[in-house]
Parts: sequence; C-alpha cells; structure tokens
Amino acid sequence: MAQGDGGEQYFSSSPESPDVRRSLHLELRGRDVTVETSNGVFSAHRLDLGTSVLLRHAPEPPLRGTLLDLGCGWGPLSLTMALESPEASVWAVDVNERAVELTARNAASNSAPNVHAVLADAVPEDLRFDLIWSNPPIRVGKEALHALLMSWLPRLNPSGTAYLVVQRNLGSDSLLAWLSSALPSFACSKYASSKGYRVIEVRRTA
Repeated sequence: MAQGDGGEQYFSSSPESPDVRRSLHLELRGRDVTVETSNGVFSAHRLDLGTSVLLRHAPEPPLRGTLLDLGCGWGPLSLTMALESPEASVWAVDVNERAVELTARNAASNSAPNVHAVLADAVPEDLRFDLIWSNPPIRVGKEALHALLMSWLPRLNPSGTAYLVVQRNLGSDSLLAWLSSALPSFACSKYASSKGYRVIEVRRTA
C-alpha cells in the first residue's frame, strides 16, 4: 500500500488526513486481537499481504532479549513479537506520529506492556537488537530505503537476525544483492517466498 487515504504518503511524519479511528478484529499467528487503525498510516483497512507473509514464515522470536519492529505502522508485527515473547523488550519504531500512537494504544489494549512504541530518534543510540522484523517502506525510494536499513541493521547483536519482507516486483532480489555487498559481516539470503513476496534473512556473523 503506497499511500494513506486521500493520497497521503503513509511515511509522512505528521499525517494531515482526518484521524478517523476504526477497529479491526484479526488473528496474529493464532492469537485473536482487536486493534485500532486510522487514515494516514500504512494498510489502515486490513492486515496487508506482505506483513501476513512475514508472519507466516518468520521463526518464533527469542523468549528474551531486545526486539525491533522497524516501520511499525499500527503495530501487527510488534504485537505478535510481544505476545509470543512476553519477557522480551519490543521496540516499535516509525516516522509517522499517528502510527506510533496507534501501536502504543494497540499494545496496551491487547495486554502487551513490553512494547515501546516511539519515533525513531527516541530509541537510545547504544541500544542493540537480537531480532528485527520489518515490512520496510520500499516506496520512499532506493536512497532513503538504503539509508534506513543501514541505520538499523548494523545495530543487530552478534548472531542477531533480521527478517525483511519485500514484494518481488518492487525489487526484492536487487535489494538482497545490495544488502549482501553493503553488509560484508552479515549473511544475507532469501529465507522464504510466497504470494509475490520474498522474506529476506539478514544474519550478523561477525
């Protein structure tokens, strides 16, 4: 989904579209949840297909540790990690203020107090992650996407792993090739493929 309602980009920091809240009832890896969404955030009307593919294929998160949902939207990945690993600390990060607020509300209403939903610049600079899940904002453009990934993937702990879901016709294979060259101390590979999407695994090896 490239845009929010009214043509507004979902990666705007302060959405100008009307903040019209709606409820979604859905299942996240076997757990029934009710969440709140709104205009101006990614996939405001449903669980998008890419996120669904990532949830279907990504292995269970570690029971403990520090986990990151990069580009959280209204929070489906954060909620899943938090509910599957209630002793872990889950950071949900987005540039969209409305998305961060929705993720915080959804975590609270679904008994996931281990979610920390914040804007990117509020994450402590020295924080490192054992796991990253992301449906990254491909449509921000290649340069901005590369800068985003290079800001966060190097913050994986030793043996930490990231799983990124990217649509094949939006450049998943070229992104995988770029990651392999840009991150020489990481093992980057195709982890799964489904419904026109690739799940890319990025594992720190040194």
